[in-house]
Amino acid sequence: MTTVATGLDRLTADGFSALRGRRVGLVCHPASVDGTLVHITQRCRQAGVNVVRCFGPEHGIWADAQDMISVDDADHREPITGAPVRSLYGADEVSLSPRPEDLADLDVLLIDLQDIGSRYYTYIYTAALCVRAATRAGIEAWVLDRPNPLGGVEVEGGITHPDFLSFVGMWPLPTRHGLTIGEVVGLIAGEHGFAESLKVVETTGWQRAQLFDETGLPWVQPSPNMPTLDTALVYPGMCLVEGTNLSEGRGATRPFETVGAAFIQPFDLARVLTERDLPGVAFRPLYFRPTFHKFGGQTIGGLALHVTDRRTFQPLRVGLHFLDAVRRLYGPALEWRSEVYEFVRDRLAIDLLFGDTRGRETIDAGGEPDALWRAWQAEGEAFAPVRRRALRYT
Repeated sequence: MTTVATGLDRLTADGFSALRGRRVGLVCHPASVDGTLVHITQRCRQAGVNVVRCFGPEHGIWADAQDMISVDDADHREPITGAPVRSLYGADEVSLSPRPEDLADLDVLLIDLQDIGSRYYTYIYTAALCVRAATRAGIEAWVLDRPNPLGGVEVEGGITHPDFLSFVGMWPLPTRHGLTIGEVVGLIAGEHGFAESLKVVETTGWQRAQLFDETGLPWVQPSPNMPTLDTALVYPGMCLVEGTNLSEGRGATRPFETVGAAFIQPFDLARVLTERDLPGVAFRPLYFRPTFHKFGGQTIGGLALHVTDRRTFQPLRVGLHFLDAVRRLYGPALEWRSEVYEFVRDRLAIDLLFGDTRGRETIDAGGEPDALWRAWQAEGEAFAPVRRRALRYT
């Protein structure tokens, strides 16, 4: 197995020499560790880096907050560096970017966030917003790159429509984008005119075809409901369940891999989906009891997804077929989430996740899921020349 060195590993090996004597702001979370599981805050302290301020993305620096829970930064200090903490996920959209006054006394904004390769996962937008804010403030922004856990080859899904941009799709990207966080931020910054301050510290040893467990790096869950690589594999499809009244498995031990609802008969649903012969996945009927979130404390029926072939598995296609099968079996019992979702009040969560209304409309009309999925794939292929400009690895 080839051992990959992340941007943090490279900075550590160099002793953070380029940051000595400079005032640094640090954007990080639990997965901001090197190959020996030492956290970036510890490495900065050991190297004598002057960390003036820390910034926490969604879920907070230590991922102790659940999904869409605003994080208050009042009178809070990061325990290793002792630096004050500013939240980048507060009560409104303005809170998603660093405030100018929090950058005014910095020389460098150092960003180390592990992404999981899906457009919905918000850390890529946090990183991009930080680079944009740094450019406006006239300071440097360094993104310490990390491998895409899903590999950097496969692309799946359509491009977010301009009317449906949100914090689960802030810039137009395919659902499964096949880029590293450094590549995504470089692409966005270049396309939207704030690349001036950006420096990407690239990984070494990573090849695009490698999934995370082929890198030799340790998996650390980057958010509360992303415990394993298996979770990340299904997430581009099963995150769609967030836009419904179904449970996406929060409050269970295998979120996104375990999904269900009180009205689902698991053996019927498993049979219908198995008959569709979707590649690389098996559906196991089960009953489970979420400890919190949707159906908290209730025993409900559902499915466990088992990825049997990671190279042929198409997570978004599976998620689309899952929702279609639930609609066909249970009709109006499947409801689209109508509550505020990622600060958006005037559009349905499912439309924000799909990137437009076509997914919902296809399911509600009893349309053909694979016809829509093929249309999305064509959009992804049309996006390929733009994506190609962002690639940093072979």
